[in-house]
Amino acid sequence: MAHHRYRITVEPLADDTSSDAAASALHFEVANHDDILHVVERLRARADLPPDTAPALGVGLKLFGEVLLEHRTHPLFRELYPHFGEFMRTLKGKGGGAG
Repeated sequence: MAHHRYRITVEPLADDTSSDAAASALHFEVANHDDILHVVERLRARADLPPDTAPALGVGLKLFGEVLLEHRTHPLFRELYPHFGEFMRTLKGKGGGAG
């Protein structure tokens, strides 16, 4: 299965109370079976979702979904796995899909 590779960065936005925001940034690399950037664009094109939610929804779903798929038999994920699959089928079936 072909994987797409990504570097994920989460950085807190500096504010008046945070002088070391850059020091607490989170960086990691992941592989995903889907093109996450394409998924986000497809979500942005949906009429039933606000376009500004597409990046968080697309990235969050695809990162969580990949972990869930890899560990679907683990007790923590076993019961959720079929429901997540149903959610993704619903998401893909309405408004153009998410990938």
